[in-house]
Amino acid sequence: MIDIVFHGRTAAAYLDDFRAALRCEARIRAVPEAVREPDDIQALRQADVVVGNRLDASMPVPGRARLYQVCATGYDRIDLDLLPAGVTVCNCYGHEQAIAEYVMAAILARRIPLADADVRLRQGQWPYRAGSPDGLHGEIGAATLGLLGYGHIGRAIAQRAQAFGMRVLAANRSPVPLSDTVDAWYGLQDLDRFYADADFIVVSLPLLDGTHGLVDAAAFARMQPHAVLVNVGRGPVVDEQALYDALSRRRIGGAVIDTWYQYPAAAGQAAAPSRLPFAELDNVLMTPHMSAWTDGTIRRRARAMAANVDACFSGGRPACVIRAPSGPA
Repeated sequence: MIDIVFHGRTAAAYLDDFRAALRCEARIRAVPEAVREPDDIQALRQADVVVGNRLDASMPVPGRARLYQVCATGYDRIDLDLLPAGVTVCNCYGHEQAIAEYVMAAILARRIPLADADVRLRQGQWPYRAGSPDGLHGEIGAATLGLLGYGHIGRAIAQRAQAFGMRVLAANRSPVPLSDTVDAWYGLQDLDRFYADADFIVVSLPLLDGTHGLVDAAAFARMQPHAVLVNVGRGPVVDEQALYDALSRRRIGGAVIDTWYQYPAAAGQAAAPSRLPFAELDNVLMTPHMSAWTDGTIRRRARAMAANVDACFSGGRPACVIRAPSGPA
């Protein structure tokens, strides 16, 4: 019998689907984000497996764990140095399908004015009626999509964009083979033509030393005046001030932002997503880091995490290993 602790509100969202998928015998306990009760502290310290997405010096260290399973893709909130050398650390994906749908919805909304047509028709106005020369709207099949980052998310977006007939450009650190879904590849040191050629630019890069502020004022200067930026990666990959300036000065056509620069300190709190007044701009669509948070993501990740636990305790090999054990388990 192994002891599994789910730490925090986000991890708890996966609990029911995880239970249903797990094959090995286990005692499962959920503990809150702020671990203060002695029983919760002891549970974390004695756990064989911890499922969570935050570990810092203020928290109890799972000193007996064999597996720390991050319940997300990003692990920048996990201080890996706090974990014993024998702990395997894994993350999980399963979010790319949801984010790809979000991106396609955002792109479609820029070209097909369904919401405005509905509002206007309710007022008796018919501005988009067929036959009206001033009522033409665009098609995404004639557009070029630039994917800044071509990992799980970029590939899922490319597949869907190809189905709409879009031309797809991929910019990535490692080469991307040209295929039915990718028409051109650019390295991260060769982005001038990438920015200039794209009608829509989707940022899905992780936040690393080499990507922080990568999309800067010079990048926006190279984009087309009608270009739309969609950020579903990490907020600071796009320079905050440069993005605000490009939008407020109408240097680009608009933006759809799902990943931000400031977040609430705790669930349920109100907080502005930036120190800058993006909410006052009319050419930006703002969403609260929601693109991956779907019922499908929950199911896929829960199954992947359960499979990792089963593998870890049956002599198998877990998937998506961030750090392999470097000492006795």
